Amino acid sequence: MSDLFAALASATLTSDGAMGTMLQERGLTDGGAPELWNVEHADVVESILEEYAAAGAQLITTNTFGGTRARLQMHGLEDRVHELNKAGAEVARRVADRHPGTFVMGDIGPSGELMEPMGSLTVDDAKALFAEQIKGLVDGGVDALLIETMSDLSEVEAAASAASEVAPGVPVIATMSFDTNLRTMMGVKPGVAVKTLSAAGVRIIGANCGRGTDEMLVIAKEMAEARPEGVYLVTQSNAGLPKLVDGEFVYTGTPEEMGTFAVQMRDLGINIVGSCCGSTPAHTRAIREALA
Repeated sequence: MSDLFAALASATLTSDGAMGTMLQERGLTDGGAPELWNVEHADVVESILEEYAAAGAQLITTNTFGGTRARLQMHGLEDRVHELNKAGAEVARRVADRHPGTFVMGDIGPSGELMEPMGSLTVDDAKALFAEQIKGLVDGGVDALLIETMSDLSEVEAAASAASEVAPGVPVIATMSFDTNLRTMMGVKPGVAVKTLSAAGVRIIGANCGRGTDEMLVIAKEMAEARPEGVYLVTQSNAGLPKLVDGEFVYTGTPEEMGTFAVQMRDLGINIVGSCCGSTPAHTRAIREALA
């Protein structure tokens, strides 16, 4: 696990891109549970991750974004938390093992519940939700835990605390989505996120999703200015903003634009550059080639 920090200290790394976009292209319907594909269509999930690794992704992400009990309950899968997360990690592990130097990030998305005092989810209950998911991911062989697309600092801290208790020594990566006037939905600014999460012991911090590379550049600058010593930064921008074309939403950000963005990120001192919604292995390849 220390190998990840060694890799970060020596180069700007490339992470993968969208999983949901790729699964939808292969038949995942609206309202379907992506995590179920880790068991029922593991070959499809593996082929997508293989495409990302072959394109140059040095970090690949498990198909477990909605893997908490709260999210799986929406699909009647709440009793399969450990199974589906472990299976997702095992699929990614097989791919990474075929590509030396590739790390597996166990994906942990928001619970979907509002934390107190805005909602009813307590810190202890949130920790329990995330701990259950993390156990499955760790049993499946992940190298790091990716807490992503968060808007509430207390939810990130609950997930990070669960990770430190369930999987001590496993690196934690935490990214928030600053898509509301360069703040998260809960009003958190990029610099505040970096300072707060680093104080909580998280060493890899960043931003994902959002409204495209132009806004992500502004966000990255704020994060870089706030970064304390010993903290690594990550950005994973959407491939532009979706536009309605012939009744379907299409992301218009090109791989070439993502490659240009990757160089801007490297020059700012960002340590991991990946992509998010609407992206494909072509975007990952453009990032890797630009950084090389």
